[in-house]
Order: sequence, then C-alpha cells, then structure tokens
Amino acid sequence: MKAVPNVISGFRICLVPVFFVVYFSDTQDIKVYAVIVYALATLSDFLDGYLARKLKASSNLGKILDPLGDKLMTVSVMACITIDKVIPVWAVIVAGVKEILMGVGGIVLYRIANAEIPPSNKIGKASTVVFFLVCVTLMMFRNLPSGAAIALISTAIALMFAALASYINTYFTVMRTRGE
Repeated sequence: MKAVPNVISGFRICLVPVFFVVYFSDTQDIKVYAVIVYALATLSDFLDGYLARKLKASSNLGKILDPLGDKLMTVSVMACITIDKVIPVWAVIVAGVKEILMGVGGIVLYRIANAEIPPSNKIGKASTVVFFLVCVTLMMFRNLPSGAAIALISTAIALMFAALASYINTYFTVMRTRGE
C-alpha cells in the first residue's frame, strides 16, 4: 500500500504524452477530451499527496516523482496551448524557467543542503488550482480576446512565482534553523 502514491505519480507522468496526442488529435470535441486527461492528471496529483499523508507513505522517490509529474504536465499543457497560438511564447518560457528553478531548488535542498524537500503549501496548492482553471478556460474557450488570454495566463504565472517565493523562503528558514 505504501507504493500506491508513487504508482499514481508514475501514472500522471504517463498521462503527459497522452495529453499531447489527445490535444492535437483531429477528433471533434477533442479539447473536451484533453481537458478530461488534464483533469485526471490534476486529480491524481491531489490523490497521491493525500494518500501519502494518510498512509504515512511519504518517500524520497515520491518527493521526486510528484513534482516531476506536475512540472511535466504544466509545461506540456502550456506548450500545447502555445503551439495552438492561444497564449504567447513568452508565457511558456517564463513558466518553464520557473519550473526549472523549482526543480533545481529541490535538488539543492536535497543534495547539497541535505535537507528534506519541503511539502507543497497553501500558495502552491492555490497556484495549481488557478493554473488548472486558467488552462482549462483557455483550452475550452479558444476564441477569447488575446488580451483576456494574456491576463489569465499572467495571473496564473504570477501565482506560480508566488509559490516559488514561498519555497525560497522555506529554504532560507531551513538553512537558518540549521545554522548555515
């Protein structure tokens, strides 16, 4: 049972190429199916975290697989809606840089500082929910005016950076308490 959260995270990683294929399929109503795949991935993100806490099955592998699945899906969704010309290229670049910074920060905490990777917090969870809602809106309502699409994705990206700032704060707090 303790491996279930990691299996769910692995499943989410496997949904990334499925999302790409479904998103760019020629089937009518395909965006609805892409949203379903994305919703399944997002729900699996919350489920694996819940089960890891409930089953006391938190593991270092899970602390790698979970954010890896999140980052891959986040960048994939943004890449698809960018390729589809719903949002500008700069948005996916900025979000990609943020995801890389978060990944590098996690590696630094784990490897160099020998500290536990901090769990997600309220800002991170709020960012995830807002990002999901924004991307679903952009996928389902592709004819939004360009300014509205940019405002939506900019809001989601701003929250992503707020989450990054909170994790950086957590890092410095950990370092201070360790006397480094």
